[in-house]
Amino acid sequence: MDSLTQIVLGATVGEAVLGKKVGNKAMLYGAIAGTIPDLDVLANLFTDTITAIEIHRGFTHSIFFSVLFAPILGWLVSKIEKKSGVGWKGWSWLFFWTLITHPVLDGFTTWGTQFFWPFEYRVAFKNIFVIDPLYTIPFLFFLVLTMFQKRSSPKRQKYNRLGLIVSSCYLIITLVLKGVTYQKFTNALQEQNIYYRQIQTKPAPLNAILWTANVETSDAFLIGDYSLFDTQPITFYSFPKNHHLLGDWIHKPNIKRLIKIAEGGWFTISKKEENLFFNDLRFGLLNNDPENPEFTFSYKLIEKEGVIYAEETEKNREDAQKLMAELWERIMGN
Repeated sequence: MDSLTQIVLGATVGEAVLGKKVGNKAMLYGAIAGTIPDLDVLANLFTDTITAIEIHRGFTHSIFFSVLFAPILGWLVSKIEKKSGVGWKGWSWLFFWTLITHPVLDGFTTWGTQFFWPFEYRVAFKNIFVIDPLYTIPFLFFLVLTMFQKRSSPKRQKYNRLGLIVSSCYLIITLVLKGVTYQKFTNALQEQNIYYRQIQTKPAPLNAILWTANVETSDAFLIGDYSLFDTQPITFYSFPKNHHLLGDWIHKPNIKRLIKIAEGGWFTISKKEENLFFNDLRFGLLNNDPENPEFTFSYKLIEKEGVIYAEETEKNREDAQKLMAELWERIMGN
């Protein structure tokens, strides 16, 4: 999830663990801990694109990381907050729960997390977008209410608990909606006599009303979307895999790494001006133009001295503005 959401979650969990004893300091340290796992993005400054992608939501988003660093951070803060009356154990519990809930929440997104690192298994339920105002805003509202209550006030616990309950209920609702929309997509494929190998569904950006499906066929991927307000049949657009364009490159180590990142095969290859692009399908399109598709995550493949490198294509503000306009119109139904 986005940084604001993780800060809110960390602060709320910190309050639940130590709010009675240290008041708003529990929120402060919880909020700090809620951002720590995402420091793995700093890998972008020190390594190549493919390695940075592999690192993201890996070690720092694992149970191992939480167990290892919670007592270290707990010891450090216990030395800083000697007058708090809370010892090393209490602060360690705060950091453990705030660190572990970060990847748990991320596990519901499309990207998912390597929660069981070093085992190569990614947890990704794909039922909530990384930024969802309907999840974050109510959560933030109850956190602010909690913040302005006295430490001993029963309302403080009540508001904090309500924030956790409301946000958790929303996650459950999105899981239900995922099940409902999955059935809509599979029924549509059956009605249109489309044979497919596998299907993945996920919410569109910023909401849980519009959902998209990636469908694998023998030589292409189909992408369709469905809004809860739709009244017309689902339309699927075809995008050729074009894996053959890789030629001998498909055996190159870095190409194999990219394919693994794309969950083993959810990618297409496109060619523009003699350049090859690796398009990760899991995160959808930036536009609704099947003739000239622009994928959210697309990497230009560059060969230097026999090694293939990936360079992420740049996105600009116009892309985002266009996407938002099209997204709102599509949410309202077909």
